[in-house]
Amino acid sequence: MNPKIEKLLKLPLYQRLAIVGAILVLIIGLMTWFLGMPAYGELTKLKQEGQQLDAEIAQKRLVAGNLPKFKAEFAKMEKQLEKALTKLPNQSEIPSLLTNLAGLAKDNGLEVLAFKPKPEVPKGFFAEVPADLQVRGNYHEVAMFANAVSNMPRIVNLNNLTFGAPKIVKNEAVLDVTCNVLTFRFVDSK
Repeated sequence: MNPKIEKLLKLPLYQRLAIVGAILVLIIGLMTWFLGMPAYGELTKLKQEGQQLDAEIAQKRLVAGNLPKFKAEFAKMEKQLEKALTKLPNQSEIPSLLTNLAGLAKDNGLEVLAFKPKPEVPKGFFAEVPADLQVRGNYHEVAMFANAVSNMPRIVNLNNLTFGAPKIVKNEAVLDVTCNVLTFRFVDSK
């Protein structure tokens, strides 16, 4: 027999058991290190992914439970957008809108001296459409015109109203009024 094995067999029992125990601990340690630790790391990673997926499922179930509410809210918002877009004309409606504005001035007793549209100014999803307007009439007619403009279904602003010196015509004070008319149009982002 091998002399090394004979030497081991002659050792006392407790030493032989200690050597076998050390070899078993070494084998178990190596198996744990090379097989168990990677599996434990993967298990931890999979548990975290499972928790994330559970959270996503809970969130999606919550959304799915509120789907009728979201659909109703979406329909309501679409109606609000449609209503808002009626206040912003598209390109083809701008000339008629500006013509209606000049007609509105005449309907309120004002004499339109000048009406000069200016180039539009893009501002993102809408564009400003400015024009200069010069009218002549008494103060009451100017106020009635401003009120009629505020009651238009479209957004139209009268800015920088400048009243000229009053002139007496047929016992009535007549004013020359200049202002900037500003309306807006929807810019289709297609």
